[in-house]
Amino acid sequence: MSESSVFTRILNGEIPADIVAETENVFAIRDIAPQAPVHMLVIPKTAQYRNVVELATGDPALLAELVGLANAVAADQTDGDFRLVFNTGAGAGQTVFHVHAHVLAGGLSESSTHA
Repeated sequence: MSESSVFTRILNGEIPADIVAETENVFAIRDIAPQAPVHMLVIPKTAQYRNVVELATGDPALLAELVGLANAVAADQTDGDFRLVFNTGAGAGQTVFHVHAHVLAGGLSESSTHA
């Protein structure tokens, strides 16, 4: 059995996090190492999907819910302009293999898409 991802451990209350929003199936947290003034992570509550391609293929409705929560968080935290970034694979900067989206806004840099 593989070890739980940091996101599953946050969801289970094993690791503290600043959860800013959630739905039945998705939650959003502040990134602990922000790469922009606004940097949130939006994460499905299931660890079934390692990346956005798997999620889109396996559960398009869950992907839509994730994007919807990302939009809601961005609307609350920004002026409406934001980036929504999914890293897919280690070569693209993905370090946690539990699908998640980065919501980034304000003062963005090229290095603002890793995790």
